[in-house]
Amino acid sequence: MDMAKALRGREAPTALIRRCAAAVATAGLLLTLAGCQGEDDGADRAADAGAVVLAPGRPGEKARTLTPEQAAKAKPDDSPNAADRAYVQRMIEHHRQALTMSALAPERAAADGVKGLAERISAAQRPEIGAMEKWLAVHPAPSGGSGGHDHTAMPGMATEQQLKELTGARGADFDRLFLTLMTAHHEGALKMAGEVLAAGNNVAVEEMATEVVATQSAEIHRMRAMG
Repeated sequence: MDMAKALRGREAPTALIRRCAAAVATAGLLLTLAGCQGEDDGADRAADAGAVVLAPGRPGEKARTLTPEQAAKAKPDDSPNAADRAYVQRMIEHHRQALTMSALAPERAAADGVKGLAERISAAQRPEIGAMEKWLAVHPAPSGGSGGHDHTAMPGMATEQQLKELTGARGADFDRLFLTLMTAHHEGALKMAGEVLAAGNNVAVEEMATEVVATQSAEIHRMRAMG
């Protein structure tokens, strides 16, 4: 009997704790529902007043309240310019040569690191080509505009002779030549990306160029470490 009393005495605090927890949970639920109701009321009032856009002011100036129509008119014009179109057209060809070089690695490279690098380059640049081709379809060159470019003169492009040497190389010789040519190729891509970031106007092209800088800078460091 004493043991039973002792057990009941131990259970009492546990039951009390459970009841308190249930009360707290119930109170929290009521507060949450009240908060949601308040938020809905606020949203309804905002809808009644009409949608607005808060535009931050310049340093020292107050923010402005704009209608959606005013905000759309205030949006900067990011229409593609000649630098944007030239970059996309040239970078497509630049990437295609990187794919050609990378396709040689599985059968010719000796180092697994070189094979893995070539695979990563293909996996990254193939979809980038697709994205750039879609961009060109949406933003064709103006009528009468020149769409021709000397792709062989692009920074970092391997010459026909260098590609021939790479195709004929095997093993460690291929690894060495691949890393040398691809490092120069990436450095050329960084130069082109830097040029369009300075002279271009389109946000989508800016994002493409920024991605090239991030990805290929990291790969350059990796190739130098491997070489």
